[in-house]
Amino acid sequence: MAFFQRLEQSTIIERQALNAVPQILDGLAGRISLSTWLAYLAEAYHHVRHTVPLLTLARDGLDPAHRRFRAALDDYISEETGHEQWILNDIACAGGDAIAVRDSKAGEATARMVAFAYDYVRRVNPMGLFGMIYVLEGTSVALASQGAAKVAGALGLGSDCFTYLASHGSLDKAHLAFFASLMDRIEEPADEQSIIEVARAVFRLFADMFRSIPHDRSLVHAV
Repeated sequence: MAFFQRLEQSTIIERQALNAVPQILDGLAGRISLSTWLAYLAEAYHHVRHTVPLLTLARDGLDPAHRRFRAALDDYISEETGHEQWILNDIACAGGDAIAVRDSKAGEATARMVAFAYDYVRRVNPMGLFGMIYVLEGTSVALASQGAAKVAGALGLGSDCFTYLASHGSLDKAHLAFFASLMDRIEEPADEQSIIEVARAVFRLFADMFRSIPHDRSLVHAV
């Protein structure tokens, strides 16, 4: 079995648990309030702003035997640079306070996820970061392709308020195809195990982040 297929099978329980979080289910259906949407964007900002630093840390931690994966991380760094600003722009477009979000601290669940990633890359195996990439890109494709238009319609927001999420629909579909082929070229069992381990953990931590977002299902904007 190719490694990417094994990665998918090894994380199915955690992925299903994430997909069952009410905030995600209602977001994909457009059944969320503006305050919930803005709270989601705030937490997205607080983890996305660490994407390039984490990618850089992982790249710099890989030895010459991993040059193929160093090059892939360089590509990811180029693609992901500036995405945190897109989120701030979307917050402002939706009527939120982008400056306050920029100057605020991440929620506890978001901070745990980010701290876990830094610690794993530094202390265990920088290749493990590909497990986090797998979780975040796969989730963003679902949110972008299924949820953005629904949320926009329910909240009466224009497409210009969804630059971050909408861009990840097409962008991360291409990324996932590239990611699958890259994973199938891994040669070290220890690297494979690290990626699975991180993916499982980040699925759980990402689910906790979504659960932490204030969301009253009785007050949502029904579509």
